[in-house]
Amino acid sequence: MIILLVLPLHEFAHGWVARKCGDDTAEAAGRLTLNPLAHVDPFGAVLLLLTGFGWAKPVPINPARMNHPRKGIIWTSLAGPLSNLLAALVGVVLMQIVFPFYYADPNAVLTGIYTLLYWFVAINISLAVFNLIPVPPLDGSKVLMMLLPYRQSAWLERNQRYLSLALWILILVGVLSTPLSYLSNWIMHFFVWATQWIGTLVQMVM
Repeated sequence: MIILLVLPLHEFAHGWVARKCGDDTAEAAGRLTLNPLAHVDPFGAVLLLLTGFGWAKPVPINPARMNHPRKGIIWTSLAGPLSNLLAALVGVVLMQIVFPFYYADPNAVLTGIYTLLYWFVAINISLAVFNLIPVPPLDGSKVLMMLLPYRQSAWLERNQRYLSLALWILILVGVLSTPLSYLSNWIMHFFVWATQWIGTLVQMVM
């Protein structure tokens, strides 16, 4: 699911917004597509299958081709996480529609559909939250660099390698697991709360 749906959507969103900002680099490279084959990084895919953590090939972006590079980088960087949050919200809406039928008759088909939707939502939210961490090479770091004064932004850029290494260490020792899980669960509960009227409406018309 992650390789076929979630990561391609994330990378496509980066390229699509970059194109809207005037940069056609991703489009010229054939990356402005939801086809997972265009985005799969072999090593990242294998690692994802083995450990549950991996990545896709980053979409090529050229800020120099953007109409307003500073704003363009911010919106292009945010596009990936925001696309995952939007996909998660759509998934929650579908869960609210399916749940009354699942609750009334929890057969194998409905159980499978509901479980698939749940994990689709959870994975998209987790990916969005993780990528918003303001540490290179994640999307949040690019947003932060554009918002910080020049000196601090330049420091971040010079020290990307060390900050990335520190991020990997924090991931491996599990320091980030609790805060990321807490934030992901909060977003999940908020989406469920905001859409619960849909499930109520479905129950009324059943």
